Amino acid sequence: MNFRFAVISDPHVAVPHTIPTHANRFHLVEVSILALEKVLNHLEQLNLDFLLLPGDLTQDGEVDNHNWLSKRLQSLPFPVFVVPGNHDVPCVTPGEGKIGFHQFPGYYGHCGYNSQQLYYTQEILPGVRIIGLNSNRFNQEGKQLGCLDEQQLTWLEDLLPQVKDQLLLVMIHHNVIEHLPGQSNHELGKRYMLDNASVLLKLLKSVNCQLIFTGHLHVQDVAYEQGIYEITTGSLVSYPHPYRIIEVKRPINGSLSLNITSHRVKSVPGWDNLEEISRQWLGDRSFGFMVKLLTASPLKIPHQEAENLAPFLRDFWSDIAAGDGLFDFPEFPPQVRAYFQQFSAVNSDGTPAFIDNNLLLNL
Repeated sequence: MNFRFAVISDPHVAVPHTIPTHANRFHLVEVSILALEKVLNHLEQLNLDFLLLPGDLTQDGEVDNHNWLSKRLQSLPFPVFVVPGNHDVPCVTPGEGKIGFHQFPGYYGHCGYNSQQLYYTQEILPGVRIIGLNSNRFNQEGKQLGCLDEQQLTWLEDLLPQVKDQLLLVMIHHNVIEHLPGQSNHELGKRYMLDNASVLLKLLKSVNCQLIFTGHLHVQDVAYEQGIYEITTGSLVSYPHPYRIIEVKRPINGSLSLNITSHRVKSVPGWDNLEEISRQWLGDRSFGFMVKLLTASPLKIPHQEAENLAPFLRDFWSDIAAGDGLFDFPEFPPQVRAYFQQFSAVNSDGTPAFIDNNLLLNL
């Protein structure tokens, strides 16, 4: 078993007239189509077996953006599999140029969907199966949640025993395993987590499924829990504009290995120094976010002190997004310094563990 695939996450495709004008947005969607075209042109040269896109395909679920992307993906020389992100289906019903929740599969019948159901499975190579899940749900008030509904869980519970002998690649937008310290309970981090992640993990563990591919958080990170690896990929419209190429090999009677390599879009036409611009873009918008992080639990720093410390954290999120970061802020009080050291890519013994971008996984 030898094959190669790629992962592009959160491309937030925005054709020109859909680019939002509000000044404080974190996404550099002006480059969405330029960056995606550059990546696709690279991938078309690689003899890929397939491509995964784990959600936030469009800026905000616009009909024009779904139409553009659907047509572009259909033109590729390899199969593509997608799942919806929260930005792709922001409304239950269509309106104001945006698609409705249940319309999503209709745009991507060539990307895994074979019905109007918002989740699917397909054997994409002999012994290799994709399971595309929908992590978007709306409550009775119309609020969007990150959660698997009961019907989908029942479907998955029935499916997994039938396919347990295959290599299962599970793709879902929301994070299932924590990628940041205390993410499940943090007021800023928990909205990126699947509300019923423990239920999904239990189901996957029961059939020895070891691979989940996610997006949403806009960071490069590989997390591990209960024998399962979750590979989350950063956004194509945020620093450092990453994508992944994964080579899978299983020699006869040998163990399975995944060689994960990460790449970056460093420039596109009109943006020769894209990396520098996008890092500056995030830094310029970091102050308010870092004040929130400092004043929130567990630190609960007084607001004035948080405002004094926030400038030191100007590039903190950029470095988190890039993966493999090492953090130490000696200017900070000991408790605060220790908190931020937790975000470092280190093993339990404190030695560096650079696994977020390039990694050889043996399963």
